[in-house]
Amino acid sequence: MLQVATPTATEETQTVIEIEGRASLRGEVRISGAKNSALAIMAGTILCSDDCRLSNLPALADIDKMCQILAAIGVNLERDGDRLVVDSSNVGHGPAPYELVSQLRASFFVIGPLLSRLGMTKVPLPGGCAIGTRPVDLHVRGLQAMGADVHIEHGVVNASIKGHSRRLTGAKIYLDYPSVGATETILMAATLAEGETVIDNAAREPEIVDLANFCRSMGAQIRGDGSSRIIINGVEKLHSTDFPIIPDRIEAATFLCAGAITHSEISLFPVVPDHLASAIAKLREIGPEVAIDAPDRVRLIPRDLRGTDIETLPYPGFPTDMQAQFMALLAVSEGNSVVTETVFENRLQHVAELQRMGANIKLKGNAAFIQGVPFLSGAPVMSTDLRASAALVIAGLAAEGKTIVQGLRHLDRGYEDIEGKLRKLGAKLTRIEQPVTL
Repeated sequence: MLQVATPTATEETQTVIEIEGRASLRGEVRISGAKNSALAIMAGTILCSDDCRLSNLPALADIDKMCQILAAIGVNLERDGDRLVVDSSNVGHGPAPYELVSQLRASFFVIGPLLSRLGMTKVPLPGGCAIGTRPVDLHVRGLQAMGADVHIEHGVVNASIKGHSRRLTGAKIYLDYPSVGATETILMAATLAEGETVIDNAAREPEIVDLANFCRSMGAQIRGDGSSRIIINGVEKLHSTDFPIIPDRIEAATFLCAGAITHSEISLFPVVPDHLASAIAKLREIGPEVAIDAPDRVRLIPRDLRGTDIETLPYPGFPTDMQAQFMALLAVSEGNSVVTETVFENRLQHVAELQRMGANIKLKGNAAFIQGVPFLSGAPVMSTDLRASAALVIAGLAAEGKTIVQGLRHLDRGYEDIEGKLRKLGAKLTRIEQPVTL
């Protein structure tokens, strides 16, 4: 049956991670399935009226919320560990509850599959991390180009297909920006559309390729995924499938940073090294070596750390989801570094928390100017978003003394048992309850 996480803290306490820094790490980390891939594919199961069986699903708060959203619209789910059986034969037209959708931006992904499968749908505008505006206009324009009537009333997106066929029509769509979410929404909607859909300036992330592979496993006709032009020839029906989620490249890169900042040799498995190309290139510039020991295994070899410059860009550029973790690493790297965030306008909020730990960082617009310091000092810090929370854990691993990371709701959205995995490597950290300071 469906399993969901339940909060453990009471109103008088909060759960935090307490870290004793300067511990050396050693061993192997097992990397979980990719959160961003799993969420889109879970939405994509709506396209099929038969059972879909997913494996390598990570145990995360965001996955729990997506399960709740799917259940709320009539999808039947059976979850057993990292496996999920999805039966959407009875999916309905009603909107998912706003209180669920407001907590998870990826919930909006259901709009394309619901519209394409049922001919009409209502989806509340989404929520998620407060790292930028991330509008849904590219999603909406793509659906409109395929013949959908879309309008927004009282925070709910209402979409329907005109005509008797109740099928979307293939179209040529150019995205003003290579948005991952818009690419996924349009790709899923186009699988059941009548005719050919072409997405130009499409996002190229590995999670897009994984979604396309999933749809192809159900009988969709898709080519070009992984490039800036994706072509989808719609089919009338999709069929049942068994599909494994790819390993999480952001989790893997986060652990590479943990090894680098603690001057520790660690191995990661399973991974897809090509998905980590930009992170590996920057780590090598900073000093550590990353050895590819097998097609699905990499090893961090520690070296002295030196500064470098980073600019976030859409894939295959340096991922915005790794910006905060690398900033923690550069804070203790010798020399000067500049980190420029070009994807999300509010994704430098972790700078103030790193400064509390002694980092020498100055902000100017969307750029952070970093002068490396010999060490950081443990301090109470607050997570501001998902990846920032991981950056603060990484910083705590290298800091002198005790670091207490608050705001774990962010961390639990994207990292499966990160403290347990770090403890197996030798880190000294634990999740504890502490009184809330009013």
